[in-house]
Amino acid sequence: MTDTIANPKLEDHPGSNTEKDPQDWVSGDDPMTGAQASYLTTLCEEAQVDPPAQGLSKAEASEMIDSLKAKLGH
Repeated sequence: MTDTIANPKLEDHPGSNTEKDPQDWVSGDDPMTGAQASYLTTLCEEAQVDPPAQGLSKAEASEMIDSLKAKLGH
């Protein structure tokens, strides 16, 4: 009798570990990335709102991006 270990790659609907609450990120307190700052600027222009202060963390920037995307219907 052999023991088998389930391989999530072979499951029809494996759970996802790619989405995590930004507040739970290990690097969430790090400064936002250049890519986040650029994308936020673009979204803010499209939504006609003032861009955020440069002092946002990665987690704060991610949450703001999600909020603007929802507002804009992206």
